[in-house]
Amino acid sequence: MQAYVAAQPATGTIFIMLKYLLYFAFLFSAAKGRAQGIYALGIAQDGGFPHMGCTKKCCTAAWGDDALKKFVVSLAVVDTAEKKWWLVEATPDIKSQLHYFQQLTKGQYPYLPEGIFVTHAHIGHYTGLMQLGREVMGTQNIKIYAMPKMQQYLETNGPWSQLVGLHNIKLMHIGADSALALTPRISFTPLLVPHRDEYSETVGFKIKTGSRTTLFIPDIDKWGKWQHSIIDEVKGVDVALLDGTFFGNTELPGRDMSEVPHPFVEETMQLFANESPATKAKVCFIHFNHTNPLLLDKEKQLQLTKAGFNFAKQGQKW
Repeated sequence: MQAYVAAQPATGTIFIMLKYLLYFAFLFSAAKGRAQGIYALGIAQDGGFPHMGCTKKCCTAAWGDDALKKFVVSLAVVDTAEKKWWLVEATPDIKSQLHYFQQLTKGQYPYLPEGIFVTHAHIGHYTGLMQLGREVMGTQNIKIYAMPKMQQYLETNGPWSQLVGLHNIKLMHIGADSALALTPRISFTPLLVPHRDEYSETVGFKIKTGSRTTLFIPDIDKWGKWQHSIIDEVKGVDVALLDGTFFGNTELPGRDMSEVPHPFVEETMQLFANESPATKAKVCFIHFNHTNPLLLDKEKQLQLTKAGFNFAKQGQKW
């Protein structure tokens, strides 16, 4: 009996230790599951912010204050479990954005990504690839994930064809509606969208990071032209980073807005007006033209958030 009583504290201590070990293992597992994420390396339309040659009120403050400047829209998708990351869009600001990513993540990842996903052949989305050539980085076979027409454009037009010929880049095929798994936790699914396809098709992406899915559509003509229901698509994801190029129809005085078709933020808000607060909260506008008041106007930002929607901020992580 004495031996049994004496053993009790030791047994209890072991039980408590095991309980704590299991608890911390659970926390570690949960943290590992949340480790994947997406960073906004840029939120502006192809010309960035402030915009070249603009001396109007929308850009005046940003010319004099570096803190107000915004890079062209781009994302970093990370897998901390494997210390790998992928860049979405090769913008004219790629040099600054690679450095910015190092700052955001305190240098925990390689300087160059595992690969780059490109949505289409408009200047804000692929021209940064030139920085990978022998005049600058001289990279070796960095993977560029692109749709067939986009690949053909890069292969048959200089200076991009030189990047292919010198093996600075390695073109990787992606197909519409076909999921591409990069790690057990990260996958990309391209979605074809209608958008002035002069040189290539245009896609958005469903990006799976762990248990979460993010919809990224920075450019589309109008939601009504798409074969998918944007409302249904938003309901099926956790976050939807959507084309917010222009806030409204009067943003470019004297310009025929049909020449630059995009769904106005006001239109998208109206489209989702009768949806639940949970659905609206998933919508996060991105890809802002320099004239878009959501870049700086606190009242417009408040108007948007009071209506239940969100707008992307540079450096934000989802």
